[in-house]
Amino acid sequence: MKRLTYTLLTGVLFLGPIISFTVPAAEASYGMSATTQLKDSELTIENMLRYAIEDEYLARGEYQKIIEKFGEKRPFTNIIKAENRHISWLKPLFKKYGVPLPADRGLEFAIVPDDYAETFRIGVNAEILNIRMYSRFLAQPGLPDDIRDVFSRLMKGSENHLAAFKRGIR
Repeated sequence: MKRLTYTLLTGVLFLGPIISFTVPAAEASYGMSATTQLKDSELTIENMLRYAIEDEYLARGEYQKIIEKFGEKRPFTNIIKAENRHISWLKPLFKKYGVPLPADRGLEFAIVPDDYAETFRIGVNAEILNIRMYSRFLAQPGLPDDIRDVFSRLMKGSENHLAAFKRGIR
């Protein structure tokens, strides 16, 4: 029994910090999570568009579930509208560049914590990672101007959402 307690305590102490700073997503190949597994040379227009829209789907799904669980509260009611706008900016690019539009599986992968305050901490982490993702996309050579414009606007949106989530932590 003593050994089991020690093993569990060691696991919690070791894994706790790692788990607490991850973005909740059920699958590492969905949305922004997948970009961390690719080298810059592997970032194509097709997969950048796919990761961007999957990330928007996931964010919208998470905010929808947060609203269902905790009620219609700002900033989530405002940000979910922004996510819909972001998706509408991305969709025409899929058609223009002949990229298949992925299914919206955001609700399927969305994970909502039990604690409302935790939603803000998760939001901060997610937006920091989004900004990194879009910075990386924007650094790709030969990125068409229309895609660059949308990615720039999406990064600006992430910066705005980051500020809103930081205010929620205070």
